[in-house]
Amino acid sequence: MWVFANSRSLRSGIRSSFLKAALAGVVCICFGKVGLTKDAEDDDDSGKSSSAVPTIYLDLRTNYGSVPAGSLPIGLGSPALFSALQALPSGNPLLTLPITVPLAARQAVWVDVPATVDVTDHVSLYAGVTASSTSVGAEGWSSFAVTSWNVGFQADLYAQNGGSIPTITWQSTITESIPNGPLATTSFYNILEFDYAFDKDETRGVLAGVQDVRVVVASAVANFHPYITGYVGGYYQWPNNWKFTGRFGVQYFGGAQILNVTPIQSFTQPILRLDIDRMDDDDNRLFGVMAEIAWIPKPSYLLTLRTPLYAVPSSR
Repeated sequence: MWVFANSRSLRSGIRSSFLKAALAGVVCICFGKVGLTKDAEDDDDSGKSSSAVPTIYLDLRTNYGSVPAGSLPIGLGSPALFSALQALPSGNPLLTLPITVPLAARQAVWVDVPATVDVTDHVSLYAGVTASSTSVGAEGWSSFAVTSWNVGFQADLYAQNGGSIPTITWQSTITESIPNGPLATTSFYNILEFDYAFDKDETRGVLAGVQDVRVVVASAVANFHPYITGYVGGYYQWPNNWKFTGRFGVQYFGGAQILNVTPIQSFTQPILRLDIDRMDDDDNRLFGVMAEIAWIPKPSYLLTLRTPLYAVPSSR
């Protein structure tokens, strides 16, 4: 009990520090964007300007993923451990009986429902829940239920606006599993991305970024090391507003120990992500499909369908 309480206290402290840092970052960024917006309005040739009315929508994402045996479901921006702990045997979560078999192969279907507010063209805030169903090994599918909540923001620390310095974007998300028991996880995602556009309309360009994921478990029965991915890519948007984005990178996972299951070894492997989106004239996403292959170290597959539901669309 002391171990569980101590780990829970540590997790609460990390989460509190994260939220305070995120709030401070959003406040600083929002004040900084006031100056950027003012400059953009004063310059007729500055390209995109911030909307007066925030864009409000549900960024609905329907996902299917498959994970090979002995691996954890990790990738670019995907919910860490969305099915890892469900693969453990049922019963007492502290498990007194020895287990020597690795995690079984898994499939999962889940829906992300983050309510998103684009405060400006450069700052977005979001919060929502994820509901999922998982199939482990030869077993049938579990009942569809809410399994986590998340909150976060995405902000442009610097906007290129036709200049020579690329747009710098920072995204932070905290995700916590439901229910909040001894095997509950809290995941911290941080992504820093550089976007250099070749034209002022930002229809073609190159990307480079790094993602850092940290996972804290509610008790000492599991331990996960950091997961870091570096990637490069590019995008092209046609005059008919179809947009293609590709990212290729290298991922490093420090390994994990879950109870007394055979340890998951560290690895360094490639990852590939491809996005096709249908945009409108104001750069709102109308429809999108994302496919990802991550070697962890065997191939893991992820397919995502994005169908945003706009309550208040932007107009630039």
